[in-house]
Amino acid sequence: MPPMQAILFAMPTEVPAALQGGQALPNPPSLPLWQLECGLVVCVGGVGKVNTALAAQYLMDRFPLTRLWNAGVAGAFHPLPAGTLVSACACVQHDMEVFGLPPGQVPRLEGVYLPCVQGEETAARLQAAGLDCQVGIVASGDWFGRDVARAARIRDQFQAAVCDMEAAAAAQVCLRSAVPFSSLKVVSDHLFHPSQHQEHRANFHAAVETLSQALAVLL
Repeated sequence: MPPMQAILFAMPTEVPAALQGGQALPNPPSLPLWQLECGLVVCVGGVGKVNTALAAQYLMDRFPLTRLWNAGVAGAFHPLPAGTLVSACACVQHDMEVFGLPPGQVPRLEGVYLPCVQGEETAARLQAAGLDCQVGIVASGDWFGRDVARAARIRDQFQAAVCDMEAAAAAQVCLRSAVPFSSLKVVSDHLFHPSQHQEHRANFHAAVETLSQALAVLL
């Protein structure tokens, strides 16, 4: 089997139309999986860190991956316009606090931040294509938001640009398996918005359209 890339989404509604409709592949229950003509494998792993880690490990065990991508919507810690793309330079698990280690540090791993490859290069390519993209840290945890004090702590402690529920889990699995990892997020809502959930719903489809344009450039 030739080397290939895979891209991992949390929800079916995040998958752009251009990445749908490939050849369905045999897969475990509740893990939609298909391959496009270009060879890219697309997977919908489910929401949250455990679902993401399981899906990422499955992809790496099954395919000779040269890179795993994670893409999807995210909440912003800063007043970035909805639809702004964020290319991850690193990820961090904001809800990891154990054994007296610094917040975010996973036991038996060095450092707090989990690496991502080509964050700057990805942003430059998207900017050259006329898309608004910044480089930043993605903070992940099993938490949607709606807690201003906690959001402020995560922002200040980790210098994070956006918050999601998946990227850092995939980054950890990739680090342990020595597979390069990249993450691209698009802002759908803001952690300090008084009606964050409603904002997320209102901006979701437009954000996914922007993500679709970005992935067309990259993949």
